[in-house]
Amino acid sequence: MEKLLWCFLTMFSFSQAFGHEDMSTRAFVFPEESYTSYVSLEAESKEPLNAFTVCLRFYTALSTVRSFSIFSYATEKSYNDILLFWTKDEGYNFAVGGPEVLFTVSEIPQAPTHICASWESATGIVELWLDGKPRVRKSLNKGYTVWTNASIILGQEQDSYGGRFDAQQSLVGDIGDVNMWDFVLSPEQINAVYVGGTLSPNVLNWRSLKYKAQGEVFIKPQLWS
Repeated sequence: MEKLLWCFLTMFSFSQAFGHEDMSTRAFVFPEESYTSYVSLEAESKEPLNAFTVCLRFYTALSTVRSFSIFSYATEKSYNDILLFWTKDEGYNFAVGGPEVLFTVSEIPQAPTHICASWESATGIVELWLDGKPRVRKSLNKGYTVWTNASIILGQEQDSYGGRFDAQQSLVGDIGDVNMWDFVLSPEQINAVYVGGTLSPNVLNWRSLKYKAQGEVFIKPQLWS
């Protein structure tokens, strides 16, 4: 009886920890620099990844000021199993399993930005799409497998599994429309997502999002259409 009660309380606590909402018209807002404000996401799929695409929109004025994290996916195998990171004066760093490639961009326009990043283990090919336009493909960590039981964080970069945040790497601004698939989207599918399609994301689904916000994070209407 005590064991059943403990299991029930554990399940109840877990369900309370993560909200589960349709976020389709809303965004997370990080109004100030912090090492304590972030959003944790729970993946729908618990399987290892041999391919993926992650897409999202963000809006910030930080690009000429300092570097910041866009999407941090850590596992017990690697705290940079998937990382999208803006490096000031350089561009977008895209990491898989630790190693990373740089997509050179001078600055981010003062407007909401749509970004999609994809990778496949079989070829190591990585793609980065900005506002529906592709950058030149690159190669990264061919043969690797992204591990399970991910800690997925918006607003901070993880320097350990689920923690070791640095305020100087935090996002100040808005982020939303975060979707993730366990396969590489085609160019036609990327463009469909860019104009507002969803294509039934099966790892992270913004219209059925499991999340937990910590610190000074607010949910507000999106500033993009």
